Amino acid sequence: MTMSSMKIFDITASALSAQSQRLNLVASNMANADSVSSSMGETYRSRQPVFKAVFDRMNPGGQAAGVRMLGVVESKAPLQQEYAPDHPLANEQGYIFRPNVNMVEEMANMISASRSYQSNVEVANAARQMMMGLLRLGQ
Repeated sequence: MTMSSMKIFDITASALSAQSQRLNLVASNMANADSVSSSMGETYRSRQPVFKAVFDRMNPGGQAAGVRMLGVVESKAPLQQEYAPDHPLANEQGYIFRPNVNMVEEMANMISASRSYQSNVEVANAARQMMMGLLRLGQ
């Protein structure tokens, strides 16, 4: 068993971390979907992760060696402006502002991230089982 065969666990770990961070952002977006503000500047905006493939510098072929999150971007989708002059947070013109969180998109992101996470757990388990089988063959 070589060190290169152990890279599968590093790659899988980075993917698990990335999907965990993605799920945290989805949870934050969903938790703030119904928040209300009196100004556009204070209104919550949907946040999305930006990922980057990490490549193995030791390998001249540039094999992918994992993924990492570069950062978080806020959605440029317009905020929801609602005329509600009786609302306690209404501005001078009688408007309140709601986030640009699309719950259907967030549910799709949550399902996708959950399935990706689950798939990476299965990859790690399969790799572990194969390595255990190799060790048993050497006995």
